[in-house]
Amino acid sequence: MPTIHPSAIIEGDVSLAEDVVVGPWCHLRGVLGPLRVGAGTRLRSRVTLEGPLDLGSGNDLYPNVCIGGAPQDLGFHPETPGAGLIIGDKNFFREGVTIHRPKTATPGRIGNSNYWMANSHAGHDCIVGDHCIFANGALLAGHVEVADRVILGGNTTVHQFTRVGRGAMIGGLCGISQDLCPFFMATAVNVTSAVNVVGMRRQGATASQIDTVRWIHQTICRSGLLLKSAVEVLRSRAGDPLVDEYLAFIAASKRGIVTTRGRTSASTD
Repeated sequence: MPTIHPSAIIEGDVSLAEDVVVGPWCHLRGVLGPLRVGAGTRLRSRVTLEGPLDLGSGNDLYPNVCIGGAPQDLGFHPETPGAGLIIGDKNFFREGVTIHRPKTATPGRIGNSNYWMANSHAGHDCIVGDHCIFANGALLAGHVEVADRVILGGNTTVHQFTRVGRGAMIGGLCGISQDLCPFFMATAVNVTSAVNVVGMRRQGATASQIDTVRWIHQTICRSGLLLKSAVEVLRSRAGDPLVDEYLAFIAASKRGIVTTRGRTSASTD
């Protein structure tokens, strides 16, 4: 049976796996929709979960974590269920983390093995991949997409509808309102000055792959070319999986691309 502290409150449609631990003063609210908690998950104390929510296995939630709450939108009635959240396995949610359920008909999603440090936040309709690190106070606005193995430094901000490519990094106290390409490092507001070489090496990238990303960064950010012209240069090496990844990422951009000078362009036509 699950281990449930006597002070915990559980109401509505709540399903707990056999070895779930629910600590003191937790509140599990399955009133608006079903709430499922997977095997090996631990709610340490004062954790609030609201359905619709599917929380996977092996997650560890520290005090004052709130997941599944209503979007912070004055036009959204807080008792509207929405599509809910789907969260994977082996995530750590440290003290005060907040993740809100979506406004749209598509569930919000958090992947596996992410580390959310104290007071980090994901707004409504966010999509987050696997193995990401969100340092203290990192903030994702609504509709943000974060790919795998992204690192956000302390007190960083990501504007709504913005995308962060895989392996990218945003330095502490920085923010972006345009899309940050894979493996690029943002070091000021909408400015990238380097490639996340350390992150690439940790992910097993070869020297050749690192050189390719450095060339891409140089072409997009330091060649003096407009984005449209830089994309044409990248197309000269189409067929390389890394180059194709960047071409697809840029083509899908609606907010423009972060560069070294804050210059953006949403169109490559």
